[in-house]
Amino acid sequence: MHVSNEIMDNPHADRVKRIAQLAQSRARKKSGLFLVEGPQSVRELVTYRPEIIKDIYVQTALNYDDVREDGNAVARLHDSSAVIARILDHPRMRDIYVHYVSDAVMKQISDDAQGIVAVAEAGAMIHVIEELLNASESQKPTTLAAFWQIRDPGNAGTVIRAADAAGCSAVVFVDDCVDALNTKVIRSTAGSLFHIPVIRMSADDFFTSMHKADIPVIAADVHGVEERESESLQEVVRDPLLTKGSHATLFGNEARGLPAEILRKSSRIVYIPMYGKAESLNLATSAAIMLHTLAMSSHVGTI
Repeated sequence: MHVSNEIMDNPHADRVKRIAQLAQSRARKKSGLFLVEGPQSVRELVTYRPEIIKDIYVQTALNYDDVREDGNAVARLHDSSAVIARILDHPRMRDIYVHYVSDAVMKQISDDAQGIVAVAEAGAMIHVIEELLNASESQKPTTLAAFWQIRDPGNAGTVIRAADAAGCSAVVFVDDCVDALNTKVIRSTAGSLFHIPVIRMSADDFFTSMHKADIPVIAADVHGVEERESESLQEVVRDPLLTKGSHATLFGNEARGLPAEILRKSSRIVYIPMYGKAESLNLATSAAIMLHTLAMSSHVGTI
């Protein structure tokens, strides 16, 4: 670990402003960098993707005079940062640059930092479907969690986390979706963004890729279309050819669901059966239930 011997204490410094601006999409695109906030997300970034980290910034109660009087003072963290100290002791921190910053600087950078943020390279987070499919040809089946026009950052982060927990090979954001490097998305994934690839592609490219790879698309929808009714998830999991093989599960927009033209392109249309009085489930809940049900069926047989 490389540690700066100065504490950044000017919240109006250009460098601080540039870091804070990474919360905005325009700044991320211009700089090719993105911001990771909080101990949990930074810990997972260090553990799984240390090679993309540019710098880590750690909040400290020390000031410049402390460092000037005691050259080792910068190594002393605030009493509440035991979790952060464990991150900094991680073996993969060896080649990473760490900068200590004042309370005012950290507040300027982020309101959700909880004492630590990281700046990382956005380009390394870009994945393409061909890489995944080629890598999976001789290995275990490919299971994809796909989302059409998901817009809410909190929902996006939650479904990435659900897909990670279900053991999916990747998440696919289809058509116009929220930026996966949005800071709220990253926080909501609780680190899962650094465990599982997130791929962006158009609906046409998605279905073309699935067709070429012979991967069936399971569309999540209650009503189906005129020429094809929706099947119960309870029945679908009884089909071992589907659950134990490669497949993509496609979910719709939070408010509108999936349009008819998307449903018609899908291999099967599936709904989650309701046993109580609730009329519907939100996107994140539906995704978690369906992805885990399919995952459990593929691992332990029909359920």
